[in-house]
Amino acid sequence: MGWVVAASTVVAAADLGAGWLGSSADAVVPSPPQVAELYDLNEFLTDAARPTANLITVKIERDGTASFELPRAEVGQGIVTSTAMLIAEELDLPLDKVDVTLAPARPELNFNQLTAASNTTISTYVPIRIAAAAAKLALVQAASDLLGDAVESLTTRDGVVSGPSGSFSYAELTTSAAAIETQAVNVVLKSPADFRVIGTPRGRTDAREAVTGTKVYAMDKKVKGAKPTMVARPPTLNGSPRRIRNKKKVLKMPGVTHVVKIPTGVAVRAKTFGQCIEAIRALKVDWNPGSVEGLSDKDIVRRLRSSELPVPDLPLDALPGTKVIDNRFTFYFKSNSSLEPNGAIADVKPGRARIWGPCKSPIVAQQEIANDLGMRQDQVEFTVMQAGGSFGRKLFFDAALEAARISKKIGKPVKLMWHRADEPRQGRAHPMAISRVRATMVGDEVIQFDQRHTSVETDYRHGLGDIISATAAKLPAGTGNLGYAQTVFVLTQEVPFNFGAVTQLLGETDLRFNTGSMRNIYSPDVRMAVELTMDEMAREMGMDRLAFRRKFVKDDRTRTVLNKVAKEGGWGRRLPKGVHQGIAIHKEYKGVTAALVELDMRPRTVDRDIRDAVTGPRVRRVTFAVDAGQVVNPKGLEAQMMGGINDGIAMALTSSMHLRNGRFLEASWDNYFYTRQWNTPPRVDIHIIDTDIEEPGGAGEAGVAATCSAVACAYGAAIGRTPTYFPINHRDEIAFKPKTFVPPVPPSPKNGLRFAR
Repeated sequence: MGWVVAASTVVAAADLGAGWLGSSADAVVPSPPQVAELYDLNEFLTDAARPTANLITVKIERDGTASFELPRAEVGQGIVTSTAMLIAEELDLPLDKVDVTLAPARPELNFNQLTAASNTTISTYVPIRIAAAAAKLALVQAASDLLGDAVESLTTRDGVVSGPSGSFSYAELTTSAAAIETQAVNVVLKSPADFRVIGTPRGRTDAREAVTGTKVYAMDKKVKGAKPTMVARPPTLNGSPRRIRNKKKVLKMPGVTHVVKIPTGVAVRAKTFGQCIEAIRALKVDWNPGSVEGLSDKDIVRRLRSSELPVPDLPLDALPGTKVIDNRFTFYFKSNSSLEPNGAIADVKPGRARIWGPCKSPIVAQQEIANDLGMRQDQVEFTVMQAGGSFGRKLFFDAALEAARISKKIGKPVKLMWHRADEPRQGRAHPMAISRVRATMVGDEVIQFDQRHTSVETDYRHGLGDIISATAAKLPAGTGNLGYAQTVFVLTQEVPFNFGAVTQLLGETDLRFNTGSMRNIYSPDVRMAVELTMDEMAREMGMDRLAFRRKFVKDDRTRTVLNKVAKEGGWGRRLPKGVHQGIAIHKEYKGVTAALVELDMRPRTVDRDIRDAVTGPRVRRVTFAVDAGQVVNPKGLEAQMMGGINDGIAMALTSSMHLRNGRFLEASWDNYFYTRQWNTPPRVDIHIIDTDIEEPGGAGEAGVAATCSAVACAYGAAIGRTPTYFPINHRDEIAFKPKTFVPPVPPSPKNGLRFAR
């Protein structure tokens, strides 16, 4: 059911009452189901958003186009395009006649403005289509009244209603179709067999803006009086400023207008960002100690090991033919930086504040900024800007909060940008973790499979995007946040194989780091540990690794993607000496993926010399299969998988941060070794599985876990043993000269032309 809302033109919304809850997942499986198989994180988030679905409206403009304010954040994943496709489908409008923008913070939406967990398309797929269908119904009814034709005799196509007696464009019908009062209407959504837009490959609606440089990000926004602002940050993690020794001197530097102390550092406002950098480098600041003063990687690993939950010690060893595999893995910190520098604009005046910035949790951002400024929530306006990437980073609004604090303190608008060096050292990170996996086998069967994943705390203090759940996450001693962590872990993790009694438990400790829900959260580390152990189990049973997985796999969807990559990628085919295959799967968010990779370990590849580069083993081919249910935009899904594949390669091979003496050594992308052009696979084949499932699955994170696990398995095959830490190069000699910590940022580059060759 939908609503036609009283307005001067056609405005329609969805009603998601109990009738749209859907049926529960089929839990008839050979082994006891895990929680995520019955009710997962996406169902949890979708249920949380459902009560306010009727507040999301599609509007028909006077010119016959449709407009929609999307209450989710576009961070490069393509949801503006896929959302426009949903509306175009149900309205029978050309795609270029649908304008999707980002909604500002809307507190009345409660839990319905959080962008996380690959949930956007899943949670909005039905309500947006209902709203669009209700708008079309109002237009058709208006045309029926004007033409004198029965509603059943009318058809819609390309923004025109046609019938036996004539036709009207949507533009001609907007006034007649406008509702005088809000009323409930019954709508029938199109069946997949009738789709003309959904399921067809479409280019991004914002592609031209992206490639011509006209897309407006936060730092492109023109706000009167908002001058460049940066922050001098402490030399150790989470330190704080105690005293500025030379404030008067720095204030006399060219372009500098303000120097003020804030909780996270010393803010400098100037005419240009270059002048901000020079001023920051000149500052003399006394700092309070940080949160992990004097600690390094090995200290955190030691603490994690001491916090590991026990594995049940059952007397199974006495059974004839029993074999036990007991593995322990370490996964180091990884930077959660996005390509766009962290930043926001703030204009704070007495009784009013205006904020512009990228944000995936704008309601709680608005609420917390209001609290910090001593204002009511309705006195703070938060405009959500498109983001240049996120991968979980934009769930946090630290830049917006800092900008608001600075603007209030100096009484001027500010355009705050973090330096590239700030993000790895003081920003958000994927937490370090260890994982123990124990498999107990009797003969050719697995009777028990246990995993204990122990992690530095993952910060969920943004809650579900509102102040109530965010406050609950901040309960003392980490108890509130731990509740969220356990919920996320239990609702995302499963082992889709018949391994007898399966247990997967999470333990979290150490609250002193700035962490976050980096793309795919726990799954990359958890699955690498599981898939590597499965390879070892296959060897113990004398089985081929693929044959082992085929024997024990639980469900047909997982079997289908596994078989697809094996066939298309040529599992077991003859390869050059030094090239090895790895295969892995991942099941999460109503979808399932599989990856088969070929890893080149030949000396000429591993030892290749590239300027300022970390090379090492190279993935030369990836064959990837994804079953994501009903796919809205296959072209967008393919792009998401490509991004996830490169993330997965980085996690397994090169991408990590080194904690030394209370601070991370990495600063900016030039010494943080994400997958670079020389490490990307020359060949990537992505296969989207045709399915009868009519609901979409999650796509934003689906490419990561299967890929990193397949790469890890290929590396294990190459070295002839199970690798135990990732990325594999983390314990090598540091491949870069760390930038200075005092001053906290390097000088502005003045030799760029030297590299233009």
